[in-house]
Amino acid sequence: MADDNTIFIGNKPFMNYVTGVVMQFTTKNEEQVLVKARGKFISRAVDVAEVAAKRFLNGQVDVKDVKIDSEEFENKEGKQVRVSTIEVLLQKK
Repeated sequence: MADDNTIFIGNKPFMNYVTGVVMQFTTKNEEQVLVKARGKFISRAVDVAEVAAKRFLNGQVDVKDVKIDSEEFENKEGKQVRVSTIEVLLQKK
């Protein structure tokens, strides 16, 4: 799957992400959109996927797959830290 239909969740306002998902399906006519997040943004990613699928694209899009994982990287202090990740795959019906 190409990165142009991937939405990375972060600090922006919630509706910016929902709009991004909806635009991928409507104007870019994508078959699938991947919503990705790490750490404290995981719950926001779930909310974005659910609001997009159930409120804005009701009956048009389903959650096809959910993947959870964790990544290990080095923080600013040079310490190895592990952070949880999620990927929610939305697909047209």
